[in-house]
Amino acid sequence: MAEEQKEPWLNRMALATVILAVCATLSTFKGGSYSTQSVINQALASDQWSFYEAKSTKQHLHELQVEQFTLQAMTLPPGSAVADAYARKIADDRAKIERYAREKKQIEAKARDLESQRDNAKLHGKPFGIAVIFLQVAILLNSIAGLMKNKKIWWAAIPVGLTGLGFFLDGFFNIF
Repeated sequence: MAEEQKEPWLNRMALATVILAVCATLSTFKGGSYSTQSVINQALASDQWSFYEAKSTKQHLHELQVEQFTLQAMTLPPGSAVADAYARKIADDRAKIERYAREKKQIEAKARDLESQRDNAKLHGKPFGIAVIFLQVAILLNSIAGLMKNKKIWWAAIPVGLTGLGFFLDGFFNIF
């Protein structure tokens, strides 16, 4: 029984299919990784903003207390023991207000950093998702071309595969 002569372009098509499959697999893993990172950073940023709101509420309560004690202290004779106690309490609350303001700035900076990391993960993850689509279509077209031994279908798969490879690279380097 004589073996069929294999056309040389089929070897190149098979190699291209392997390369596309490897890139599709890597795109899937990298895209999933960036997606997970985005979700985690969003949750952490939300936690920080909740913490910020809690500090803001505490700060506001101390601001109200300072106003109340200041008004009450105005009704007392200066230099009395009660007026001095009010003055100490007002000073203590003002110190807490300043502490909460500093802590809020730190929390805000951390929350914004986490949001920036989330946005960066989204920026990298999206191209990987698009790359998977194009790479899988190119793999499918290559498979059909190989089964049918139709070089025209392979030529149609090449730009689709190159587009997928472009998005694959964009996932790493944000070219586009």
